[in-house]
Parts: sequence; structure tokens; C-alpha cells
Amino acid sequence: MEENYKRLTEYILEWNSKINVTAIRDPEEFYEKNIKDSLAVLKLPEFSESRRVLDLGTGGGFPGLPLAMACPDKEFVLLDSVAKKLKVVSSAADEFGLSNVDVVNMRAEDLAKWPAYRESFDAVVSRAVANMSTLSEYCLPFVKKGGYFIAYKTEDALAEISEAEHAIRVLGGELIRTEGDGTEGSGHLFAVVKKTGTTPPKYPRKAGLPSKEPLKKTK
Repeated sequence: MEENYKRLTEYILEWNSKINVTAIRDPEEFYEKNIKDSLAVLKLPEFSESRRVLDLGTGGGFPGLPLAMACPDKEFVLLDSVAKKLKVVSSAADEFGLSNVDVVNMRAEDLAKWPAYRESFDAVVSRAVANMSTLSEYCLPFVKKGGYFIAYKTEDALAEISEAEHAIRVLGGELIRTEGDGTEGSGHLFAVVKKTGTTPPKYPRKAGLPSKEPLKKTK
């Protein structure tokens, strides 16, 4: 399996010379920050028990591609709005025979309105760089009741995560814990949110609003 991850690193970096997928060009750094970081979620029981997983804002295929390699028994949907990056992701899925991967090019705000996707995933994971309140509005509408939204965050995001608890409750979730990724000195942690209810139909709001006006508790 280790060899496959190294091959994936080489494959994405080869594409990167033609299409700008990542700013990281050093193979060792890429492996550390994209492959190993993506796989850290494997230790969480909430992820382990999930069968259908959405990777929201997958970019160049992370964490979705390494996770699909590691978990052939799970189904993965890799979602992003940037078509050129998904061209690389689709090519990689074909190259490595990842039949458990479906690639979708659409905005999360639009796809969340589709009945086949809304509240249909056991888990939604995201490494997207967005405020936790914003990310929750994108992700929680896809999670079925009893499922989980797991955000990859940095240790300095604890205040941001705490501030997002109101938005999480509005969206039908509950922050159950934050947990380090298990890699010493990585500075990374996971925010684990359980879907305890139903997301109101009006969420996510129209394109752009979740990032411009994150849900906040009114005073």
C-alpha cells in the first residue's frame, strides 16, 4: 500500500507540471502534507464505521484519493467546483483502478439540493480552507441523521471551532469532540460533529452567502 501512495504522489506531481493542482512540489513534503495528513482520519471510529463518504472541496483529490485506496469497502464521492483539478482527480482514479470513487464537479450549495445526495452520507470529510461555521453549512446538509461531519483543522482553530457551535446546532448537528490527528508535532486536529437532527431546507444558502455571512448567534 505504501508503494501505491508513493506512486500517487508521483502521478499528481507529474500532472502538476501541466495543471496547477498544488503549491507543494517537493515529493517528500507532498507525501507528508497530503498523503499522511489525509490518512490520519483512519484512526477515528466515526470514520471507520462509515460506508458512504463525501469529500467536500477535494481539490487535487485529498483526502479522498488516499482514503479510497485505503478503504476499498467504502464508497467515495469527491466534490469540487474547479473542473480542471477534477480532471486530474478522475484521471488518478482511473489510473489506480479506484472503482469506489465518483467525481462530481458542482458547487456544494447546488448539489446539496439534490435528493440523491442530501442527507445521504454516513460521513462527510473536508480539508477545505474555510471558517468552521461556513464549512458546517456546506457539509452538514449532506450528512444523514446519526452520521458525522469530520473537519481537518489546525490546533490554532480551537476558538473558531467553538464559535461555530451555534451554526452546527442550527444545521442539525452537535460538536462531540476535537481530537489531535495522532502525528506528534503535526499541529493538526479533527473537529468531529454528529448529525443529530435534520438540516432545515433553506440551508445551505445560495452560492457565496455561507462564506460571506457565516451563521452566528445573534446577541
